[in-house]
Amino acid sequence: MGKYPEIEEKMNKRVEGFASELKTIRAGRATAAVLDKVAIDYYGAMTPVAQVGAISSPEPRMLVIQPWDLSVLKEIEKAIQKSDIGIAPQNDGKVIRLNFPPLTEERRKELVKTVKKYSEEAKIQIRNVRRDAMEAYKAQKKKSEITEDDLKGIEKDIQNLTDQFIKEIEDITAAKEKEILEV
Repeated sequence: MGKYPEIEEKMNKRVEGFASELKTIRAGRATAAVLDKVAIDYYGAMTPVAQVGAISSPEPRMLVIQPWDLSVLKEIEKAIQKSDIGIAPQNDGKVIRLNFPPLTEERRKELVKTVKKYSEEAKIQIRNVRRDAMEAYKAQKKKSEITEDDLKGIEKDIQNLTDQFIKEIEDITAAKEKEILEV
C-alpha cells in the first residue's frame, strides 16, 4: 500500500468486484462461475447452486451439476431456467447437464457491450472514490489543516492512483473482450 491505504483499498475493492462480475459472463467455454448468481431455496435459505452439489466440466462446453441431496434436483433445474444464463438444463434424474452452444457472432458482440457497460460502471465507481477523497482533503485545506501546496501534491497522488486503477479495469476489460471474441 502507498500513502493512501484507505483510498487504495476502496479502489481495489471496486476492481475486484468488477473482475468477479465479469467471471459470470460466459465466454466460449463452460465455467462454473456462470452459476454464481443462481440460488435455490434450500430448507428455507437461498443457497447458491455451488453449495448444494458438485459442479464439474467433463467437456469444454458442458457443465454437470451433481447435487448431494437428490431432492433438490428439480429446484436447481427451475432456478437455472429462471436465470439469465440462457441455457436449458437437462435433468436425467441424477444430474443436471448444461450444454453451452458455441456463441454466435451476434451474441459475442452483445457480451462485449455488456462487458463495456460493466467496465464503465466500475470506472465511475473509481472516480467517485477519487471525488470523495478530494472533497475530504479540500475540507482539510479550508480548515487550514493542510496547505495549498499539500493539497496540490495530494490531488496529484490521488489522480495517479485513479489512473492506475482505471488502467487496471481497462486491462481486465480488454482481456475479457479478447476471450469473448476468440472463436
